[in-house]
Amino acid sequence: MIRNHILVCGGTGCTSGKSREILERFNRLLAENNLSSEVQAIMTGCFGLCALGPVVVVYPEGAFYSQVKETDVDEIVSEHIVKGRIVKRLLYSETVKEGENAVSSLNETSFYKKQMRLALRNCGVINPENIDEYIAYDGYAALAKALTEMTPQGVIDVIRASGLRGRGGAGFPTGNKWQFARDVSGDTKYVCCNADEGDPGAFMDRSVLEGDPHAVLEAMAIAGYAIGSNQGYIYVRAEYPIAVSRLNVAIKQAKEYGLLGDNIFDTGFNFDIEIRLGAGAFVCGEETALMTSIEGNRGEPRPRPPFPAVKGLFAKPTILNNVETYANVAQIILKGAEWFASIGTEKSKGTKVFAVGGKIQNTGLVEVPMGTTLRTIIEDIGGGIPNGKKFKAAQTGGPSGGCIPASHLDIAIDYENLLAIGSMMGSGGLIVMDEDTCMVDIAKFFLEFTVEESCGKCTPCRIGTKRLYEMLEKVTKGTATEQTLAEMEKLCYYIKDNSLCGLGQTAPNPVLSTLRYFKDEYLAHVNGKRCPSGVCKSLISFQINEKCVGCTLCSRKCPVSAITGKVKERHVIDKEKCIKCGVCYENCKFKAITRG
Repeated sequence: MIRNHILVCGGTGCTSGKSREILERFNRLLAENNLSSEVQAIMTGCFGLCALGPVVVVYPEGAFYSQVKETDVDEIVSEHIVKGRIVKRLLYSETVKEGENAVSSLNETSFYKKQMRLALRNCGVINPENIDEYIAYDGYAALAKALTEMTPQGVIDVIRASGLRGRGGAGFPTGNKWQFARDVSGDTKYVCCNADEGDPGAFMDRSVLEGDPHAVLEAMAIAGYAIGSNQGYIYVRAEYPIAVSRLNVAIKQAKEYGLLGDNIFDTGFNFDIEIRLGAGAFVCGEETALMTSIEGNRGEPRPRPPFPAVKGLFAKPTILNNVETYANVAQIILKGAEWFASIGTEKSKGTKVFAVGGKIQNTGLVEVPMGTTLRTIIEDIGGGIPNGKKFKAAQTGGPSGGCIPASHLDIAIDYENLLAIGSMMGSGGLIVMDEDTCMVDIAKFFLEFTVEESCGKCTPCRIGTKRLYEMLEKVTKGTATEQTLAEMEKLCYYIKDNSLCGLGQTAPNPVLSTLRYFKDEYLAHVNGKRCPSGVCKSLISFQINEKCVGCTLCSRKCPVSAITGKVKERHVIDKEKCIKCGVCYENCKFKAITRG
């Protein structure tokens, strides 16, 4: 009889914090104390609150231990497991209650109470490498229901009625995509999963694969039954070794249980899944480029039409959905279209997972109902901006998205609303910026990424994004004019209208949105030859003011000896020698150095 379960986060973030070593120490100490038969310690998926990792949760008390070190394991075992006394110094602060063994439920904390975990329902709950635990949480029941109680068309009808839209970018209705592929005649069709996830700071799909891989396998099999396919491919980037390893384990287990392969549930339906590793090319997030890569060719997009539902992988009818989209499918089949459609907004149903990062207190993985405001995510769930700084903007949709200013903090997040203000849902990256951020520099950062990631197949993207980046460089160096800004905007629309695929068509979004909401910063760079945030080095100058007490720290720290002065006398910066590294500004204890 198991009296305690110890769940150790096995997501990539916590793994980098030595969660594997933590689990090994737990199991070693449990064995030494003859507790292995009554206490079980397992590796699970991401709990979401990555800022507090490595995370360990002990049940039945639900004690949420945060920032656990390997050396803390001894105390947890000796005090909590052996003596039944919760180690309060290691608890997440919001779960601490009065009383020796009292803890608040995670669902009562600010980070979790406004979330609704559907795609992430099993992450941090089950052992992703044990198919029995997935089955215990209704795993593969949806596949059984689809194969034994529903027709292929009936499955598609439920997905369409649910309002599920693609979670990988543009939000195309999933049921419609499946219907197109089903309606095309052909003996061979394919089901593909996009697990390439190339947005900087995004790790939604990775976390699902690491924490609940069977959810994706089950959904792909359901999709195969719906469209008449016997073969699936998961395209996952090779930089996700934990996800790849757990997918391989999950596929092997599903085959051993007869849930993949031939004659599934004795229905005559055959379906198999293979993994294909990507080399990390951002353009392979585009569906036709991804399929070209699976075929063994250089990842480049193809003109559309024909669309993949008609002529996709190996020139056969193909559907492609991303990991998060598939993660919702089984629940929709089991609970019904009405259940899913009751969550979210009129045109955007269900929930959305966001990887929240940047200048925010609670970095991590967040899943909220569609229609939740940006303010709720940033201030309530995210804990606000650290160090008393003010919120300035949030970037949604990765390099393809736009920057949302503080004036739109109360916008209800859904596909249409984000497009209306110049951004997009994208796959779910959400980068928060504070008052110290230069929005021109941010636009340049994201554009530099897309310039590097352009496959080069079409001229508007290959050349246009490079020229746009060069214009932004002029702005940050103070050599641009207002005419440059006008030309930039014109070029943005040309690139959007003429690029072959979504990479080029959305690449100008960060530039257009920052021009729209932060034009004053561009004008300060162009006309005032200054960076209001003090970020663009070419436009920065450092001065030492009257607060200087002559402590000499700045002169000792300066890497190029640009600061001179006597002890207890005001120092001076030689502007010719200064390389504008900011070391003096960061180290001055008297706020005697100004940046402008």
